[in-house]
Amino acid sequence: MAEFLPPPECPVFEPSWEEFADPFAFIHKIRPIAEQTGICKVRPPPDWQPPFACDVDKLHFTPRIQRLNELEAQTRVKLNFLDQIAKFWELQGCTLKIPHVERKILDLFQLNRLVAEEGGFDVVCKERKWTKIATRMGFAPGKAVGSHIRAHYERILYPYNLFQSGASLLCLQKPDLASDTKDKEYKPHDIPQRQSVQPSETCPPARRAKRLRTSFPTVPSSPKAHTFAGKPVPFQRKKKVLASISEENYLKCSNSHSGNFLLQVDLYVCLLCGSGNDEDRLLLCDGCDDSYHTFCLIPPLHDVPKGDWRCPQCLAQECNKPQEAFGFEQAARDYTLRTFGEMADAFKSDYFNMPVHMVPTELVEKEFWRLVSTIEEDVTVEYGADIASKEFGSGFPVRDGKFKVRPEEEEYLDSGWNLNNMPVMEQSVLAHITADICGMKLPWLYVGMCFSSFCWHIEDHWSYSINYLHWGEPKTWYGAPGYAAEQLEDVMKKLAPELFESQPDLLHQLVTIMNPNTLMAHGVPVYRTNQCAGEFVITFPRAYHSGFNQGFNFAEAVNFCTVDWLPLGRQCVEHYRLLHRYCVFSHDEMICKMASKAEFLDVVVASTVQKDMAIMIDDEKMLREKGVTDSERVAFELFPDDERQCLKCKTTCFMSAVYCPCKPGLLVCLYHVEDLCSCPTYKYKLGYRYTLEELYPMMNALKMRAESYNEWASNVNEALEAKINNKRSLVSFKALIEESEMKKFPDNDLLRHLRLVTQDADKCASVDLLDRVEAFQQQSQKLLSEEMPCAAELQELLDVSFDFDVDLPQLAELRIRLEQARWLEDVQLASSDQNSLTLDDMRRLIDSGVGLAPYPAVEKAMAKLQELLTVSEHWDDKARNLIKARPRQSLSSLVAALKEIEEIPAYLPNGVALKDAVQKAKDWLQEVESLQVGGRVPVLDTLVELVTRGRSIPVHLDYLLRLESLVSEVQAWKECAANTFLCENSPYSLLEVRDLSSGLDHRSYDTRLKEMEALRSLRAANEVKVLSNEEDAEMKVCLCQKEPAAPMIQCELCRGFFHTSCVSVPNILQGPRVWLCPHCHRSEKPPLEKILPLLASLQRIRVRLPEGDALRYMIERTVNWQHRAQQMLYSGNLKLIQDKVGSGLLYNRWQATAGHLPETNKVRPSASGFPGCGWYVVSKNSLKHLSVFWECFICLQILARQIVCVFRYRYEELVFCLDSEPGCACPPATAWCSFSAGVLRTITPKGPIFPSPFPCFSDLR
Repeated sequence: MAEFLPPPECPVFEPSWEEFADPFAFIHKIRPIAEQTGICKVRPPPDWQPPFACDVDKLHFTPRIQRLNELEAQTRVKLNFLDQIAKFWELQGCTLKIPHVERKILDLFQLNRLVAEEGGFDVVCKERKWTKIATRMGFAPGKAVGSHIRAHYERILYPYNLFQSGASLLCLQKPDLASDTKDKEYKPHDIPQRQSVQPSETCPPARRAKRLRTSFPTVPSSPKAHTFAGKPVPFQRKKKVLASISEENYLKCSNSHSGNFLLQVDLYVCLLCGSGNDEDRLLLCDGCDDSYHTFCLIPPLHDVPKGDWRCPQCLAQECNKPQEAFGFEQAARDYTLRTFGEMADAFKSDYFNMPVHMVPTELVEKEFWRLVSTIEEDVTVEYGADIASKEFGSGFPVRDGKFKVRPEEEEYLDSGWNLNNMPVMEQSVLAHITADICGMKLPWLYVGMCFSSFCWHIEDHWSYSINYLHWGEPKTWYGAPGYAAEQLEDVMKKLAPELFESQPDLLHQLVTIMNPNTLMAHGVPVYRTNQCAGEFVITFPRAYHSGFNQGFNFAEAVNFCTVDWLPLGRQCVEHYRLLHRYCVFSHDEMICKMASKAEFLDVVVASTVQKDMAIMIDDEKMLREKGVTDSERVAFELFPDDERQCLKCKTTCFMSAVYCPCKPGLLVCLYHVEDLCSCPTYKYKLGYRYTLEELYPMMNALKMRAESYNEWASNVNEALEAKINNKRSLVSFKALIEESEMKKFPDNDLLRHLRLVTQDADKCASVDLLDRVEAFQQQSQKLLSEEMPCAAELQELLDVSFDFDVDLPQLAELRIRLEQARWLEDVQLASSDQNSLTLDDMRRLIDSGVGLAPYPAVEKAMAKLQELLTVSEHWDDKARNLIKARPRQSLSSLVAALKEIEEIPAYLPNGVALKDAVQKAKDWLQEVESLQVGGRVPVLDTLVELVTRGRSIPVHLDYLLRLESLVSEVQAWKECAANTFLCENSPYSLLEVRDLSSGLDHRSYDTRLKEMEALRSLRAANEVKVLSNEEDAEMKVCLCQKEPAAPMIQCELCRGFFHTSCVSVPNILQGPRVWLCPHCHRSEKPPLEKILPLLASLQRIRVRLPEGDALRYMIERTVNWQHRAQQMLYSGNLKLIQDKVGSGLLYNRWQATAGHLPETNKVRPSASGFPGCGWYVVSKNSLKHLSVFWECFICLQILARQIVCVFRYRYEELVFCLDSEPGCACPPATAWCSFSAGVLRTITPKGPIFPSPFPCFSDLR
């Protein structure tokens, strides 16, 4: 599973003391932001610290048991599926073991789903899609995993799917579900809807029908459908056996009670063949007591199974039992806060192996989502949830409570953030519900431990909720906004449809979670937060939320509903009606109670209630026209909620209901009249709470209350926005304030604004207005006389004018000059930095300056700006064309254009691109020229990198074509070299064949001796295997690592022996040849004259690459070996050669080769000691030490320039041509007399002469 990635954080608000004073006003203020994330966190002011009022020792509760991997929807679906499979096989006597594939447990649920998506088992087999399915399951391709998966599917899942589909199982063989010792035995989870039973290790034998072996007539029985055999389920049951009856007793019974006895015997005949013979092979079903011969079952059972056994009909009955609804179990133990805390801290400390306060919250979060998503680990925790505060007391102090507060703490008794007060405050519409609803109006307490969780849910009636963490470790929350509620539901139903099929209202049960990463991957917005002690978390209407506890903590939560919730509340009731879900309270009843107190309602509340009531009246009017004529008034609010619920949709009736005398005590809402009973409608009776005529006056009272505020608000807005000629008097402003106080209008922004304006008007009346106006006019005249006044000073002067209730003539001109000054300052600011003045900035400034009033400074700046724009556009276009020109422009032309562009005081994007291209071209040319300085041979990788960079530069580069040609030649040489050395489809590279790469490190002579010694040891060990006289020694040869067996062949290099049937053997007709085994033959071995042209062509290219250096070194070693072989052969000491080479085909080949080698013709110096002009040969070893014997450095240089090299098949000849050289002051005899006799010999070169390839000659070049 992928690592959990935390969702983004939800908003966190920190109100001031003034904002914190009114919780509903603050929530209304943050609602536009917070409802976009569904949840938010509120940190109270630091000094707000209410005392904890619960009695820690007296509070006791029974927690819920939560098995973590049963909470997650997709994991629970997998567990349900595995339990069904386990149950299916247990009823047939098999224990389900989940197989391992590629060292991980096979996901049977995913395998079953993928096969079903591909068309089923038969289609997948026919179209060979098993490899595709293995790949989709995450297995690496190419490892034959598909065949393994198919075998597991056919063995475990295929019989179950056939059984589920009702197909015939006649041809199925009994699977071996315990074939692999590594498979993990599956233990079904103990969830109520699962019917699994743990197998017993000692199983009693299955029941057999025992009867007499005497033949007697049988009553033929109609056989049941054919079945298939399976292992018995190991239930511990008593054997049901028919008592043995003696033959004598049988005869008596047959004479006196033959009818009854035959009836008893017929109970134990095979229902498939109708025979009662072979009673020791007759099985009784432990479910229905039907009998079957073991050999009549298809496939037959070879032995009587041990333990219980079920027939097919019982198997179908057991497997098709309806599942029970999933829910939490209650723990068997009762806890106090103290004992629960000790248990919770011990669990977390043991689980993470560290103190609880040191475990990071991020680690707990990732571990939680890992545990809920795995079926391999079962972690169980306990959660003290939904503890009624009415019974044990709230964590907040309350009046007349058992907890006595100190005088300085009494403020918390009436605080709006005290969760006992918030639901019943005047701003909460829940205050109009008289019943005490636990969890909604009365807080619930929550005691958590590490990993205990609350699942995805929305609050009852889509209300708000607020949660306060009194103390303890953090609580991690996840939330989705209300607008994404249906999207979240659709995703969960799509990913876990099996859960919703059995529980359509699953999300209302608070028993299912789903990984936020999964929801976010499907487009659901999810946010998170960590709630610490002393912090509030608020959830908004219809916002799904879930979470878990980081450790031991104590929280308290309650619901509340603001006036903006009312439309959503009615929408929720309609939603509940479709789901057939019970309501917590009657929404219509609450609306009618609020309407009956219209004159006392807040005007905003009255307006919202009036709109909601209008919808209610319209629906009621339409529904009451369904033809029920008999009616009566019923006070539904006097009935308990469970006695006035609709029989069909479970909604709580208040406005009206229909009932029939044939079903006393039952009723339906007007939406489901046809679902009441089969009686005609004239027998029905309509019960109503209010007539329609009574409802309209209630709604009109709300309307009048709301309209009174609307009329007042209109008057206030008109007074505040009045023009100069229509301004209201100060007395009218004060009258509006008095009216709001008398009618108890809300203290909103409009009323506060009215009060501020009234206060300012009072101040203006006490100040000498004329003096202020005169000073204003003088300052205005001064600024207007300046050519370019400052915009800030003009704005400041205009701000002063807002305090006057007088229309001054200077105001219009000041506003015009202010616009001009701001535009000129914008132009000046943009032009101050030419690197930031873009073409778009110039166009924007010109467009904004066109609408200004004429002014000399503005017109001058406009003309300058227009000219700059024209020049900039021209050169920007020209730079773009130069960059995109084909063929590419020369560097000199681009440099000339760049000089022109740099003179323009503006930012040109194409000019910047041109500058970058020119700089890159210069850098590139400088690097190319640096390669040519010093006579260094360039490396291939450097050339390739230069060519790649040169192609990307939009400048014509003279050297680029030559470099491309040079790189192409090198690549062609490498391909030629690869074709020469590499075998077809060789896995080695050119440097790897024949250990060519070893030549690059110039290894020491000692290292080579060690390699030769290792090879000799290998050769000796391989030969000893065959020559050994030890009979008991176990000998393994060849690739197959088996014992020697003729015919065999021997490798000439490693001396290993190989069966001719295991390796390819050369043709005998071709004569004796050197044969190498597959381990030694790593590549082709081309002749030396085929390699030399490769080396010569590489030297002409003059590019250095590792393959070339390695090739030179390989040739040097080859020639050196040939020379030493030649010396050994010419020495005449064949015994020494034989000892070094050994016997066999290789030695014979050397002898045959030695006969064709020409003898060396010794060169005799002339009388003066100096040989004549012509071609001569010198051994390579002598030439290596040439500097030792040569006495004249000039002659040494001359000789070095004239030496060339040619190679023949078996030995090396160094050939040179000696001519006279000017500048040499050394007598020839001095030089040549230094050579010992026999070093030189005269030859006539045949064929081409190539430059020397040896690195050891580099000092002579």
